Amino acid sequence: MNDSGQGPGTSTQSKRKDARRNQQTLLDAAAAVFIASGVEAPVRDIAAQAGVGLGTIYRHFPTRADLVIAVYRHQVDACAEAGPALLAAGPTPHAALGRWVDLFVDFLVTKHGLAAAMQGDGAGFETLHAYFLDRLLPVCTQLLDAAAASGEIHSGIDAYQLMRGIGNLCIGAESDPRYDARRLASLLVAGLSQTR
Repeated sequence: MNDSGQGPGTSTQSKRKDARRNQQTLLDAAAAVFIASGVEAPVRDIAAQAGVGLGTIYRHFPTRADLVIAVYRHQVDACAEAGPALLAAGPTPHAALGRWVDLFVDFLVTKHGLAAAMQGDGAGFETLHAYFLDRLLPVCTQLLDAAAASGEIHSGIDAYQLMRGIGNLCIGAESDPRYDARRLASLLVAGLSQTR
């Protein structure tokens, strides 16, 4: 043991946890700013939202593309983890599906600038798209299956088609303040109901 009473490596583990937590804070702040202002938002806005200096952001993410990609992966992971949590906590599977779709729409708004940020890196973009499908299709399928099993929605709804449809509803939403993609997506989810 060292003088602090901690075993060897405890300080290093604590620093790693702090570093991960700090990076998560940065990614959450960047996602919030990207949702509000797009991926071209000034880095100083992200730093202010996260409560850190510009140097901290550039130390973790040397380029805007690095930051956008990290936010993209972070939001995919958050969306994937939210599905089962919403299903467990929600009043009904259909309600959980609706709340998950709201998160998915927020993610898609952030994603709009990804192609521009990754100009010239087709392979990198394809890798991220595969990651997106691998992580989110099973979650959407689980939510749809649970809602169908409870009799709330029609059975046989394909998760890929639903996600693609929601994605199409989000096109252009970031540039038109009169268009509410989240509202349209919620109408789509309501339309899946068996009670119609």
